[in-house]
Amino acid sequence: MSPRRFALPALPLFSSFSSRLSQRLVVPVMCVCVTFIAIADGAITTVALPAIARQFHLTTAALDGVVVVYPVALAMAIPASAWLVERFGGKRVLLTALVGFLAASLLCGTAASPGQLVAYRAVQGLSAGVLFPASAALLFATFTSSEQVRISRYMIIPQQIAPAAAPVLGGLLVDHLTWRWVFYVNLPVGLPAALFGALFLAGHRGGRPGRFDLPGLLLSAAALGSVMFGICEGPNRGWSSAAVTVSLALGTGLLTSAVVVELRVREPLLKLRLFGHRLFRDTNLMNLVGLIPILGAMYIGPLFLQQAQGRTALESGLTTFPEAFGVLLTVQVVGVLYARVGPRLIIGCGLVGVCGVLLLFATCDAHTGLWTFRGYMFLLGLAMGCFFVPTTVASLATIGRRDLAQASTLNTVVRQTGGALAPAAVTTALVLGTPPATAADPPVTAYQHAYLALAAIAAVVAVFAFTLPDGPARAAARGGTATAGRPVLLRRRRERIDG
Repeated sequence: MSPRRFALPALPLFSSFSSRLSQRLVVPVMCVCVTFIAIADGAITTVALPAIARQFHLTTAALDGVVVVYPVALAMAIPASAWLVERFGGKRVLLTALVGFLAASLLCGTAASPGQLVAYRAVQGLSAGVLFPASAALLFATFTSSEQVRISRYMIIPQQIAPAAAPVLGGLLVDHLTWRWVFYVNLPVGLPAALFGALFLAGHRGGRPGRFDLPGLLLSAAALGSVMFGICEGPNRGWSSAAVTVSLALGTGLLTSAVVVELRVREPLLKLRLFGHRLFRDTNLMNLVGLIPILGAMYIGPLFLQQAQGRTALESGLTTFPEAFGVLLTVQVVGVLYARVGPRLIIGCGLVGVCGVLLLFATCDAHTGLWTFRGYMFLLGLAMGCFFVPTTVASLATIGRRDLAQASTLNTVVRQTGGALAPAAVTTALVLGTPPATAADPPVTAYQHAYLALAAIAAVVAVFAFTLPDGPARAAARGGTATAGRPVLLRRRRERIDG
């Protein structure tokens, strides 16, 4: 039998095998895997820095680029992700980015010099910058608005477990194996995920998104990279240092130019006109500013426990971990209440809760017990769970399906920027609260003042959240989205015009 005759019967058999699983199962599984890997990798590397410094005979501060290059490269890759998904299809882009991320992880583990390690980390960041929007676009294209609330209950799991478990896992790998395993550990999770996606993820050839907006890519990537570098390095080098000042000024100028260009181009790489939808604009603004107190509380907690109270890293990790249980518990309740009361009340009440818990943290001192701190972390998680899912789902309630990839890209840009602002804000507050004549570690009062500053930000965002126009979001959650993928708001406008 010739090879050609032997291969023909195998094709329909493989097609039948690969179509057994529903995309409503395959897509969430893939999204959970890639989200967990990308988030965990961003959090686990910091634990390995001292060991890496010893390996290459450098100070830990000299390896700061290993950490900073990841979010910078990630931000630079995000603008092109929507065009890539529209052009080549979600499956091809997601799997290519995942394979690139895993290959870069392997190279990071084999790096023979700090320069190689930074270069490979940049490839990791570029791949992750495509992974996040591509997986989000697949998810929101597979499920309706009413279903997205329910599926978000499960999608929140990797987003909470990964940053909580990564430091603990990283410490175990570094102590019992080598620092190289903080990168190798991505392979046992990522390779099965890539194989699973190749077999079961539905393939789409993509479409014709239009001419590639090269000026938009160059301007937006350079702007986001410069801004992200300035934000990440500001607390370490000082906000008045030449590198940070030039980076932020250059990034601001490039960002302004990118906005002007993208609003004039007929087919922009970043569809900034989507911010014309008030619900999309307001929820993204809440994400940008609201993530500062939320993620800032997650960042300052380990610092307070280890520096102000002298706890070990293991004690710190086990004490901050209850936050994840609080989030997972609240998300289940939010999924039931979302369509009934709408995102406005849920988000607003959640931010009020975040503000209240931050005020409790501001009362902690050097003698506060671990179980008290754990209780506060659990309460913080309960309040945070009211923020994540409603802001994400509501932001897309008035966005048509053809713009989902673009909207997901803009959402990712906003969340990544908010996530970078959080530690920068905390570190700045701690520096301002530390007297110049004292030791390097901030005093307890500096942490208390930082918590108060975060609480004030949460209160401001809470007031803004109660003004959210969530009528279209409630209608979409109840199944009121037009069957052709048109948003409810536009459908109602057309009905009024026709009537």
